[in-house]
Amino acid sequence: MKKTIIPEIISYLFILLFSYAAMSKLFDFERFSLQVGQSPILTPFAKWVVWMVPASEILISIMLVIPSSRLAGLYASFSLMVMFTTYIFLIQHFSEVVPCSCGGILQSMGWTPHFFFNIFFILLAISGILISTSKGCTPNYQPDQTILLQ
Repeated sequence: MKKTIIPEIISYLFILLFSYAAMSKLFDFERFSLQVGQSPILTPFAKWVVWMVPASEILISIMLVIPSSRLAGLYASFSLMVMFTTYIFLIQHFSEVVPCSCGGILQSMGWTPHFFFNIFFILLAISGILISTSKGCTPNYQPDQTILLQ
């Protein structure tokens, strides 16, 4: 029971996070676009990033809602959070300009708390993946036939 409920709870936390983040970016799209355009790392890709980030957050949220794609959604959540966290690290350590293109309540966080917030969600994703892939939790799990024959 715990092996299925914990990944589900983790998925709902990511759905809440990504849905909120995507909607806040889209509702204040002009400001989000301006801030991404000011990023020394993202400027060359700004036109793509401003659409791809919220679209990815929405797509991953949908994947997490559907039980058959939940594990893939957890992997995608992990990947997106690693990318966001890497971006924060690079901006903090190698950039003179530090624009925040976060939305909503995350915008009021400083870079260091935001970094650790992301680390927490990375660890949640890893936990959800590990629990979901442990024996007996995957939906198509087949017991080892050699054990049954002995």
